[in-house]
Amino acid sequence: QVQLVESGGGLVQAGGSLRLSCAASGRTFGIRHMGWFRQAPGKEREFVAAISWTGANEYTADSVKGRFTISRDNAKNTVYLQMNSLKPEDTAAYYCAAPKLPYGSVPLTGAEYGYWGQGTQVTVSS
Repeated sequence: QVQLVESGGGLVQAGGSLRLSCAASGRTFGIRHMGWFRQAPGKEREFVAAISWTGANEYTADSVKGRFTISRDNAKNTVYLQMNSLKPEDTAAYYCAAPKLPYGSVPLTGAEYGYWGQGTQVTVSS
């Protein structure tokens, strides 16, 4: 069982930065890939970024590439999403997620994840 708690969301002006954190419980965090997704009102959930359990491989959506960076600290059971040069279209609820099983290939779709946090709201004003 994995429990995930996001934090770090808030209101920021366009061009600003935020760092989201996702604290995970469970002894298997260090061997699970992790992902970040977002969902804006009236829109489908969207993949943002994922990172392998070792931290050696990272994947980011084209819409945030070059602006967002995913990282993790396995000693702290935490995954981060550094968001720079924020745009109004980045406004959404952001969720971290963990797959049901450790190891394997890094999931890039929401259907491949089994554990989700409650989400943290990010609002970017123009």
